[in-house]
Amino acid sequence: MVGLLAQNSQQGGSALALFLPLLLMGGVFYFLLIRPQQKRVRAQQALLSAVDVGDEVITTAGIYGTIAEIDEDEGIVTIEIAPGTRIRMLKSGIARRVSDEADGGFDDDVDEEPDLEEEEEDSTSS
Repeated sequence: MVGLLAQNSQQGGSALALFLPLLLMGGVFYFLLIRPQQKRVRAQQALLSAVDVGDEVITTAGIYGTIAEIDEDEGIVTIEIAPGTRIRMLKSGIARRVSDEADGGFDDDVDEEPDLEEEEEDSTSS
């Protein structure tokens, strides 16, 4: 009888030792992968429900434009990308809204091309 209890307690301990790392890995996956992805999905859904006619947006293809029409029933928006040029696309193709305020966006005054003279001086001085 004592031998059976000793065997059962040893098996219970090994089962806990076997499942504990799996549970820990599941928790790590949840907090590092699943939860951030769910936050991104909720933020994108909130963005799509908040866009309105006249908002400047960037599409997932990288096209800047202004929303001209929204068809909620079909899930289609018409975006004016240039004066007189409109494209129809799915509402889910909107990547983000462009705002006039500085919210971590790009600054138009920044020179995008690197200064080659400074790079040449750095490489020759080494």
